[in-house]
Amino acid sequence: MQERFTGRVALVTGAAQGIGAATAELLAEQGAAVVVADLSGERASRTAADISAAGGRAVGMAADVADADSVSAMVDRVVDEFGRLDILVNNAGITRDDLLHKMPRSNWDAVLATNLTGMFLCCQAAGPHMVRERYGKIVNLSSRSALGNRGQVNYAAAKAGVQGLTATLAIELGPFNINVNAVAPGYIATAMTDATAHRVGYDPAEYQRLAAEQTPLRRVGQPGDVAAVIAFLASDEASYVSGQTIHINGGAR
Repeated sequence: MQERFTGRVALVTGAAQGIGAATAELLAEQGAAVVVADLSGERASRTAADISAAGGRAVGMAADVADADSVSAMVDRVVDEFGRLDILVNNAGITRDDLLHKMPRSNWDAVLATNLTGMFLCCQAAGPHMVRERYGKIVNLSSRSALGNRGQVNYAAAKAGVQGLTATLAIELGPFNINVNAVAPGYIATAMTDATAHRVGYDPAEYQRLAAEQTPLRRVGQPGDVAAVIAFLASDEASYVSGQTIHINGGAR
């Protein structure tokens, strides 16, 4: 086991499945104590139990990143239980896809609240603990959709906002030895992209095949592909990388 994160404590939001779960698993495999946070505490605890069974150290926790009190309680509990918070991976996100003229205001508000405001709240809560230690790694999940994607005006706006948030926080927190970066995945095979396939009338396997044909590497991404880049950005190997958005899309344009 590579002990890249020995002595470090990581908090991963939206970590019950997909990219979040893969990230939590990899950070734990490489030595971190990991808090698996998710809207569903039951599902978070199952993922944490799987990590523990594999020899890692993890606990599950219920949290709603769109709720300021829930976020504050989550971060306070992490610090109370582990004494510190070194790594924050803001992965929690939802989709509520529809064309502009069909989209209810509630779906716009829900996606912005979870995918962008929730990230702000998590950074704001974690920041003081990292500033006090003069150490921190924050990795935010953006998306290729930040460049625009039909039927995702809410999601695209939120993920574009993530990149601006990331660049700004890198400037503000850099003097305290805190690195802030983002990753922007392209097509990654997850439950969320399966839901998108169903929305546009495709079988997920067929949708993946079509996406792979449009990708220079001729395959779709897997959660582990993204987790590996997140782990690098969360490590001391990336100590001079900050304010960046790394695209993980198999060469797609």
